[in-house]
This record gives sequence, structure tokens and C-alpha cells, in this order.
Amino acid sequence: MAYINADSAGAAGGDAGAANTDEAPPAAGEASPEPDATAVKCIFCRYPAQPPTRDRANLLLLRGAQCFVILNRYPYNSAHLMIVPYRHLHDVTRLSGEESAEMMALLQRMVSLLEAEYHPQGFNAGMNLGEVAGAGIADHLHMHVVPRWAGDTNFMPVVGQTKVLPEALEQTYDRLKARLEQM
Repeated sequence: MAYINADSAGAAGGDAGAANTDEAPPAAGEASPEPDATAVKCIFCRYPAQPPTRDRANLLLLRGAQCFVILNRYPYNSAHLMIVPYRHLHDVTRLSGEESAEMMALLQRMVSLLEAEYHPQGFNAGMNLGEVAGAGIADHLHMHVVPRWAGDTNFMPVVGQTKVLPEALEQTYDRLKARLEQM
């Protein structure tokens, strides 16, 4: 069982603040380019720029051509994923057709993956666009995919400001990575 709160590893929103860039995403199979100095604070720029050998430590589950999939370090539920374009931008209207298409294809693939491994009863999927809309990292858009089960909330997040998960994030990563390789 894992206990997670914002104080356990620093605030999630502390990595925001990088400027937009129009850099092209990496080609399929290539490592992401090094982020420029303005984007180095952004975890969504920093993590995919690291070698794939760091993917487990960064909880980076899948690298696509335009987007990647990462586990949320502060999940609402077990297996809470995020689909993120490599390109650093906050404005959904600036996504390229290729980025938009891959985000939706990855959403479909991740829903299938989560159904096969965790058997949720439903999903929340979507984006929080802007800080006032609830985005913890508002400068780099990302889509949340949250598996849901009946009765999956309890008193701990309300009273103790702590989320109780039935497994550690690394265990979730290992389960999903193994299942992904089977699909």
C-alpha cells in the first residue's frame, strides 16, 4: 500500500513555468531533443529528453512519435496516466493534426490497456486547460486518463490530505509495461 500527498515529494505544480516552443517533436524511435533553457524546469520536457534507461524512474510508460504516456506521481487513483505531446505548449488550439491524432489514438490504447490490467468500471479522460481550471502544470498541456471504480473515494483525501493506493507507483508501472508489451 502506498500513501501519497503533495508534501511527500514536493508540490506537483512547482515544475511549471516554461515558455512555449515550436520545436518539432522527435522522430519515431529517436530520443527527444534536449529542451531549451526555458523549458528545463518542465517535467514534461525534461523526462522524455532523458535516455529511455530512465523511463522507469521517470514513470514514462510509452514513447510515441508525437506524444508520450506517463504515470501521474500524484494520482487520483491507481494507474492514473497522462498523455503528453513532446512539444511544449499550453494552447490546445496549437496542437498539430498529428499531435491531436496521436493523443486520441493513445487514449484508445491506454483505455484498452487499463481495462485489460485493472478492469475499471469507468474512466475520466480529459484536460485541465489553465491554472484556474485545475492544471497543476498549466504551461504544458496534457490529457489525464483516470480509471474509476464504484466507491473509489474515501475519507483519507478529505481528512488527512493523503491518498491511499493499493500499490506503489513502481509496481503499477511494471504491471502496465508488461501488459503493454503483450498487446
